[in-house]
Amino acid sequence: MPLLLRFTLLTLLALLASALSAQPATRPAAKAATGAGEEVDAAAADAAAHIKPDRIAPYKTIGAVTLSVSIFNPPGHAAATPKPGIVFFHGGGFNVGAPSNFYAQAQYLASRGMVAISVEYRIRTRHQTTQHEAIMDAFSAMRWVRQHTADLGLDPQRIAVAGGSAGGFLAAAVTTLSGLDQPGEDTTTSTRPNALILFNSMIDRGPGSRAFAKVEATMGDQWKTISPLHNLYPNFPPTTHFLGRADKNITVVSAQKMKTEIEKIGGRCDLHLYDGQEHGFFNYRRGDNTHYRLTLIATDKFLASLGWLRGPPTLTPPS
Repeated sequence: MPLLLRFTLLTLLALLASALSAQPATRPAAKAATGAGEEVDAAAADAAAHIKPDRIAPYKTIGAVTLSVSIFNPPGHAAATPKPGIVFFHGGGFNVGAPSNFYAQAQYLASRGMVAISVEYRIRTRHQTTQHEAIMDAFSAMRWVRQHTADLGLDPQRIAVAGGSAGGFLAAAVTTLSGLDQPGEDTTTSTRPNALILFNSMIDRGPGSRAFAKVEATMGDQWKTISPLHNLYPNFPPTTHFLGRADKNITVVSAQKMKTEIEKIGGRCDLHLYDGQEHGFFNYRRGDNTHYRLTLIATDKFLASLGWLRGPPTLTPPS
């Protein structure tokens, strides 16, 4: 991508990030956002307290900030025997959350024979940043993973990317978008995965979407550069999407639209809809974790259908 165009896109994205992060000056909205953020952070802290990765490795340093990935290996894993991998991006609206939000899923998939990685990226409450920086970090993380497949014992032809909510957008972004990299980064390594797994994720920022008014006002006719749905391509990675029908942030219509568009170009997009479930229903938390289990079992079956996992899921289904 020409340097001038890339600079323009990054500038527009920074303006868009500022616009989208602006909250209405109403008490109910602020209260709702605070409550959701507290729940995400509480779930992350709970998981981190009793689930430990095999190792944590730095993948990027920006000024005084070092960002890391948490790595879960299969039992007895040796780098000389490459395994399929999965890279997780946590949710939290680019404001809160932590890699540990996906530790439970990562630990389980490692037990099934995958190298599972959960990514730390810059967020507003910890780094005073916007989604602009989060997107750049996501691109950096995926490049780091692909550049270290030999060290990690990863099969470069079997790397999935997954994410929930804001993290789902990041997963879709590294799969579809371009020109949003960290300035000065070597972009010769592809960020595209071999499979895409989405948990209540925003993938449409085009006309008719909830975000379009702000996207268009900020980016004008460049809005397509930030909308994964409008950047699909032939041989698109097999995709699965989990969404609650009662989600107030992501519409069923948008998820159905992505499924239709991927299938139009000959791709696969499974869509799992869950009656009565709201945003974040899939998260690991205290309690019976019914929908954490249901979505993870479905994820296992999806990966098995690709030939990446063997045998039936080992996770106990909810009663």
